Amino acid sequence: MNATSPMPAAPDCQLRPMHAADLPAYKALRDGMLARHPEAFTSDAATEISRDAESYRSRLSGGGGGVCLFTLLAWHEGHLVGAITCEHEARVKVRHVVHIVGMMVRDDLRGRGIGQQLLQRSLNLLRGEPVLELVTLSVTASNTGAVKLYERCGFTRYGRLPGAIKLPDGRVLDKDLMCLRLR
Repeated sequence: MNATSPMPAAPDCQLRPMHAADLPAYKALRDGMLARHPEAFTSDAATEISRDAESYRSRLSGGGGGVCLFTLLAWHEGHLVGAITCEHEARVKVRHVVHIVGMMVRDDLRGRGIGQQLLQRSLNLLRGEPVLELVTLSVTASNTGAVKLYERCGFTRYGRLPGAIKLPDGRVLDKDLMCLRLR
């Protein structure tokens, strides 16, 4: 695609919360993303590949003692193509804050609006929770596509954590810290 070509339309995706039966597909997507994009995640592929799919049960709605609000999945033609997880703490002083973690879209469908669909749907769900007021996330500063997506959706950078990720090849990467007020 060249600069004058129109962006391909977003594929027709079904967005829905993750169910227990989805755990193997989620693990497969996550393992692939971690292996191909080590700079984009704080988790590493070598460690995560050894995890059992059941170990992600805490990412189901209400999982992990209520820490996980939900993991939203994007399905296209029967295949899992994207995911986003929203977590928060139950502690009284910070229960109004929610964290987006593990946002991912399959490589062959990136740049086609799936990430924006996942993010927008998640924000709509979060706005429906009266106790929630602030959404945070961290993103590798050099991941300009992701940073621009978050900015388009209203997130602003409130800081940068220098050297947040140290890769096995010696590269050291910064993480941008971003937030969005829900109310």
